[in-house]
Amino acid sequence: MAPMGIRLSPLGVAVFCLLGLGVLYHLYSGFLAGRFALFVLGAGGGGGSGGAVAEEEEAAAAGGVLGGGLVDLRELLAASVAAAVRGGVEVKRVREANALQEKAKGKTREGAEEKMTRGDLLSNRKMYYLLKAAFPGVQINTEEHVSADDEEVVPWDRTVPEEIKRQIQPNFVQADSVTVWIDPLDATQEYTENLRQYVTTMVCAAVNGEPIIGVIHKPFSGYTAWAMVRGGSNIKPRSSYNEQTPTIIVSRSHEGTVKQVAWQTFGNKTVIIKAGGAGYKVLSLLDVPEVDQEKADVYIHVTYIKKWDICAGNAVLKALGGHMTTLAGEDISYTGADGNEGGLIASLKMNHKALIEKLPVLDKTSQN
Repeated sequence: MAPMGIRLSPLGVAVFCLLGLGVLYHLYSGFLAGRFALFVLGAGGGGGSGGAVAEEEEAAAAGGVLGGGLVDLRELLAASVAAAVRGGVEVKRVREANALQEKAKGKTREGAEEKMTRGDLLSNRKMYYLLKAAFPGVQINTEEHVSADDEEVVPWDRTVPEEIKRQIQPNFVQADSVTVWIDPLDATQEYTENLRQYVTTMVCAAVNGEPIIGVIHKPFSGYTAWAMVRGGSNIKPRSSYNEQTPTIIVSRSHEGTVKQVAWQTFGNKTVIIKAGGAGYKVLSLLDVPEVDQEKADVYIHVTYIKKWDICAGNAVLKALGGHMTTLAGEDISYTGADGNEGGLIASLKMNHKALIEKLPVLDKTSQN
């Protein structure tokens, strides 16, 4: 109850309340405006860019890995292309100078001699150190051993090609979720025999084991295929594939085993192409504008194979809607051990599951 002699007007109470609300609105809107300005300008002045975006871009320009351990996959794709091409320069130079310095580095599980050349080593060094300098927080697995005595500065200007920019937006992931696989010279045996068409350099980036970025470069022709899963690519599938009597591409060293299986499965009219290099075999499934690139419908490998041989091709096929799995139809994880025990089958624009079911005579758990 109001004190004696003081009477409250309803209109006055309403005006008082409105004034109070106005004061609160003014204070709160000022707070929001300040927060918005901080976001727009950034802690150090963003020049019109969002503070978070400016921070990411500045950190990326400084070294590839952002504060908080983030990596831009678009930039990693650009670096992977640059690395594959840079390694290819060494591969081509050594071969054309006939300075291979070939030697054996061991034997495969099938007993075949594994060779290594100066081209392998120099390409590996250029590719590894370019990527390591650009993305120091990312794990890099490579076919050839890297010694501290071999360390060198391999510059990269961090330029993202316009072809990549047009298709792919920046995409940041945790650096510790990324594993890069480098094959500095795929088809070394064929390289020593001067069968240049089979030779490639390859880079793949997997995120939590899933192949996401794939680059396959042919040093002697200069052709480069790249793709990013859920991103874009500079290569596409062919217009048609033969699913009834497919042409099958296999390793030169395993032609007999796969030929027998193919004829039993698809009939004796099935064509078998024997070729060197996993990168070349994946390209045979795609629309590659080169006359010396053979064309196949299915790629099959029946024995153990290293992940740096297949990761890039797996990523390219996956980006285009294709498949590369073990012979049992399992996805291949690109973490952990560096080998794939279950063989592989790769296809594009075909019923992949049906293909696997047609191969009952293969030992799908073979670990030869």
